[in-house]
Amino acid sequence: MTADIAARTSRGTLLTPQLFDALSRFITAELGIKMPPSKRTMLQSRLQKRLRRLRLDSFEAYHDYVFSDEGRDRELHHLLDAVTTNKTDFFREPRHFQVLTETTLPDLLNQTGAGLRRPLKLWSAGCSTGAEAYTLTMVLSEYAGQVQGFAYQILATDISTRVLETGRQAIYEEREVEPVPMALKKKYLLRSKDRGRPRVRIIPDLRGRVKFQRLNLMDADYGRTAEMDIIFCRNVIIYFDRPTQEAVLARLCRCLKPGGYLFMGHSETLNGFNLPLRQIATTVYRKL
Repeated sequence: MTADIAARTSRGTLLTPQLFDALSRFITAELGIKMPPSKRTMLQSRLQKRLRRLRLDSFEAYHDYVFSDEGRDRELHHLLDAVTTNKTDFFREPRHFQVLTETTLPDLLNQTGAGLRRPLKLWSAGCSTGAEAYTLTMVLSEYAGQVQGFAYQILATDISTRVLETGRQAIYEEREVEPVPMALKKKYLLRSKDRGRPRVRIIPDLRGRVKFQRLNLMDADYGRTAEMDIIFCRNVIIYFDRPTQEAVLARLCRCLKPGGYLFMGHSETLNGFNLPLRQIATTVYRKL
């Protein structure tokens, strides 16, 4: 291999440390996601598909495109999709749903009338493909069956347009819904007639109760997300550095009504943060 060919190969197939540093700083600024040097191989692998789709022959060309006016308009969301981790499951961390129905909902109903005097407002932040949001619709619909007149609204947000579209379609592989209890499967899931590819779809009534919306938690203003009774933001801030974690959590708290509840992931802690929250169960907090 000649030096010229080797150089072209390096430019085309390898994300150099210099280019990685430029992209990682941009990603951290836009998303808050930490991108240490150990992530370079991962980012290189995920962006190869974008190079092929755009018919670009090098990461230098991709870098120049991303930072161009056209690239910022057309490519930015693809870059963000490539670096975000969209791990989610139905009924993930099931203890939270027990706390929700046994403690949180009765308390909000008794203290504020949320659910009866007005619809209860719940936000699934970092919702990924919608498994958490639809789990919540099942849980709340079951609760509504026990409390006459109970009403609720669910907002589901993510920065990835790709996963939001999956959530809107509400179609999942059968293996993805294995954690859903059988009684709820029969009640809330529609099975595909194509048994060659076993899939299910959330029933229309539940689909209509979830509004999917793109939102970047790094934004200074979360818009219409204010006045929430409950926020689920689980296993999201673990990807942020500590100052970003505290800034995001402070903005989430501003979106909670006094007495509202914040549910965090099992691997996340609020220790050391100056936030108007009191822990009432494992990774469950109430706004003061």
